[in-house]
Amino acid sequence: MKNDYIDIRPDIQEAVKNGKPVIALESTIISHGMPYPQNKDTALEVEKICRDMGVVPATMGIIKGRLKVGLTPEEIDYLGRMGQKVTKTSRRDLPFVVAKKLDGATTVATTMIMAQMAGIKIFATGGIGGVHRGAQETMDISADLQELAHTEVAVICAGPKSILDIGLTLEYLETQGVTVVGYGTDELPAFYTRKSGFGVDYRVDSAAELAAAIKTKHDLGLQGGMVIGNPVPEEFQMPPEVINKAIDEALAEMNKKGIHGKAATPFLLAKVAEITGGDSLATNIKLVFNNVKVACQTAIELSKLN
Repeated sequence: MKNDYIDIRPDIQEAVKNGKPVIALESTIISHGMPYPQNKDTALEVEKICRDMGVVPATMGIIKGRLKVGLTPEEIDYLGRMGQKVTKTSRRDLPFVVAKKLDGATTVATTMIMAQMAGIKIFATGGIGGVHRGAQETMDISADLQELAHTEVAVICAGPKSILDIGLTLEYLETQGVTVVGYGTDELPAFYTRKSGFGVDYRVDSAAELAAAIKTKHDLGLQGGMVIGNPVPEEFQMPPEVINKAIDEALAEMNKKGIHGKAATPFLLAKVAEITGGDSLATNIKLVFNNVKVACQTAIELSKLN
């Protein structure tokens, strides 16, 4: 994509140019993942965590058709207040959101695209998209998985969102040659909970070990990203029986209402938060903070290697 369409904040450009630690952050979590003002407050706190650790945060978004690598606090507040009125923008949406000069919130896929454009190798988010439950009939599979197969950005997350079919998501990633790593765990986390019942390809126990693997992958010229599953801290995880019951209820209501495609995940997350009395939202915020800290540590170690 031509640089005519992208605005990279000067401090981010300088950091990338000089090999300083930078991490990418998405904006769908702001507009579609949480209600206002928790979304805005969480995004600003995430940026503060980065800066306190000596890492430059690059929150992605689209404002009036401009690809923004590094939103301002005012732009973060704007996307938070606009909420689901903002276009949830994946790869397929980019040409039209940009051409029509619309506002857009970047998904995992679009954030990876913009991170690669800007030379950012590490991205922290809550959870990745994946294969939806019942995809055998609906073929509802997130574009995040194809992006992970082709775009060279390492994604640190709390695993696939628990509303998904985690087993099929892992099978899809394996077919696409995407390495799934457990950070301090042999088992892939399941977003709200620390365990999913599914193993990972490799385990790492430090940011230095992870950074070495990321650098080696880039040095080998291997296409595609990497998924790093970082479990939510034990004190903040949801009881599995509680969250699973809430997800089942939310899925039943979604199917009854005929909601599908890009509207499915925001609906399910909001419904699960409603059913759990806000407990799932509190867990969501804590796991995002945790992922950002690991991403920052990894970016720092990667900058030492480069």
